[in-house]
Amino acid sequence: MPLVLNLHRISHTYESVGENVTILKNVELKIVSGSALAIRGPSGCGKSTLLHIAGTLEKPTNGVVEILGENPWLLKGGRLATFRNHHIGFIFQEHHLLPQCSVLENVLLPTLAGSGPDKSMTERARELLDRVGLSHRLTHRPGRLSGGERQRVAVCRALINRPSLLLADEPTGNLDPATAELIGKLLLEMASEHDAALVCVTHSDELASRFPHSVAFEDGSLQYLDHITATAG
Repeated sequence: MPLVLNLHRISHTYESVGENVTILKNVELKIVSGSALAIRGPSGCGKSTLLHIAGTLEKPTNGVVEILGENPWLLKGGRLATFRNHHIGFIFQEHHLLPQCSVLENVLLPTLAGSGPDKSMTERARELLDRVGLSHRLTHRPGRLSGGERQRVAVCRALINRPSLLLADEPTGNLDPATAELIGKLLLEMASEHDAALVCVTHSDELASRFPHSVAFEDGSLQYLDHITATAG
């Protein structure tokens, strides 16, 4: 299995009230294609920061990020954004769908950064939405969808460009237990079907229990992490 994500000795520090606060320290994380890892821990412990670093949304203070063998932070100009769009899919606690766009248009949004949605990409979006049971909602706007339906659209949007790395940040945090169970199962199934490496951060032990691999931030503090290491494969 090819190595998709390699985080080596990742540390992250930020300034708060005139002092430096270290939230990540020497994190080691390796994820291969087709694997799924849950990172557990309470809100505020640094899980989302780690995910943002893995997704190149935030640069670590120290350490090396490699995705598919490449350090994306060495890319110049707009190449980092292009790299992110091609290789990484994001699913957040808030679905971030555009209210003025239809379900189909929202799924196709990541394709706009390239040459735009062609016939084959539009067909792929339709197939993804059919897979999650939303083929009857293609022209509906997000305001007409339930919370679970909106999150299913977000899953399809994250997969539209066939990313190698799928990152989910509390994807069931705003859902009722029954809908959260459905979304968790769907997320794992869809990632496996598309052979994407999946990393999900969550404070839900129930969701984490569904993953074949999991690690926990066990420091006891909501801010400080020390030597969190995981290899999923």
